[in-house]
Amino acid sequence: MNYWLVKSEPSEYGWEDLLKNGEEIWDGIRNFQARNYLLEMKMGDLVFFYHSGKTREIVGIAEVTEEAFPDPGDKEQKGWVSVKIKPKKSLKKPFTLEQIKIDGQLSNLPLIKQSRLSVMPVEKQQFDYIVKATS
Repeated sequence: MNYWLVKSEPSEYGWEDLLKNGEEIWDGIRNFQARNYLLEMKMGDLVFFYHSGKTREIVGIAEVTEEAFPDPGDKEQKGWVSVKIKPKKSLKKPFTLEQIKIDGQLSNLPLIKQSRLSVMPVEKQQFDYIVKATS
């Protein structure tokens, strides 16, 4: 199993939207590195849902329910892909970007080093650490 983080502006599509919809196509990714990460996602992988913008915090855990398929919005067929995710669990308390930046155990999290990337891997130890800290 692999672990991931996806980012979204809550005003565009937030955790509450995913909870309401139950499952969603994660599409619109137009960055080659992020696309490659989508291609690596497997059914059952766990995904942190991160609100970017003003709040900047991990708010929930989703699960990959369908592996990479052509992005329905890729009208020019440039090879962009999507996955499907569903909500698994809301965090009892969000884990903020500030907390991530000051925590030595999370210093190599891609969220810090590649802040503009909207899909990124998370190491299992980091994933477990954040889950425990928000329980």
